[in-house]
Amino acid sequence: MVISIAALFVLSPVFIFIAIFIKINSSGSVFFRQTRIGKNFTPFRIYKFRTMIPHAENKGLLITVGGDSRRTNIGRILRKTKLDELPQLINVLKGDMSLVGPRPEVEKYVSQFREDYRIILKVRPGMTDESSIIFRDEEELLRKQADPEGYYERHLLPRKIDIAKAYSKNISIEKDLKLILKTLSEILLPSS
Repeated sequence: MVISIAALFVLSPVFIFIAIFIKINSSGSVFFRQTRIGKNFTPFRIYKFRTMIPHAENKGLLITVGGDSRRTNIGRILRKTKLDELPQLINVLKGDMSLVGPRPEVEKYVSQFREDYRIILKVRPGMTDESSIIFRDEEELLRKQADPEGYYERHLLPRKIDIAKAYSKNISIEKDLKLILKTLSEILLPSS
């Protein structure tokens, strides 16, 4: 919570700058809010900067595929740089999320893999985890599939679940710090 308060304070000029560009670029809210499933199967509203047209979740898949026509121009940049994720610091402050932990999923996918999520959701979801780094270009990977949602459900999500279960069973501050540094490194100096 202390880190999230400090980060929100330091990044407030960035938040304002991004908010202005979102409003200039398209109508609608600055933030995207969506129900995700958190620790002990508790639903919560995740915050992100809005990168798509208003009500995009009602006009397509729950996942985002590279080249998605619902994205706004500023949204492409925010997603590529991962700046759209910054408002999740609010979720950390509220206690819904941690800085590090399994990425939170929507109820549809949690229901499909409920037994796996019994293990995963013993811990708070996080802003970053190992799968965030491994699948940094998830949207482009999904773009190459004939059935993106099917591929996500049958191949990508099970791999993410395995990574999340391994994390949930073996948490350490040292690993969390390494993941934070690795995430920052990938954002600031992407390997690809």
